[in-house]
Amino acid sequence: MPDDFTVTAVGRVESPLTDRASAPKQGQEGAPEAWLVFEPAVLPALEGLEPGDRVFVLTWLHLSPRDVLRVHPRDDPSVAMRGVFATRSPDRPNPIGLHPVEILEVDGNRVRVRDLEALDGTPILDVKPVLTCAPPT
Repeated sequence: MPDDFTVTAVGRVESPLTDRASAPKQGQEGAPEAWLVFEPAVLPALEGLEPGDRVFVLTWLHLSPRDVLRVHPRDDPSVAMRGVFATRSPDRPNPIGLHPVEILEVDGNRVRVRDLEALDGTPILDVKPVLTCAPPT
């Protein structure tokens, strides 16, 4: 199994958030609306996305250190240290962000969303729909 592989960004986040320290920890904690701006080559991949859809945006948290293995959850020193795999910390060996957002608008290669706490310029790796479970029959 290869240890290295290449991931190519499909776009970038445009957001008023520019500072990690002042950004919300989670999108539903007051993140402003933001735009996902996609590369023209992936424009056909946006087909079917509609306002009101809930999707996961996967990002590369490019400003996060990759050598962190343990953190105080939510940067709260009163909480015991935990391994990063048991937290949502952006600091981790592979800083992949997972952001549940709602689509507000689709305009060409731009998608406006709410609840995205990613910083301006964050590379977008992928977008996947949120699947809902069917009610039991």
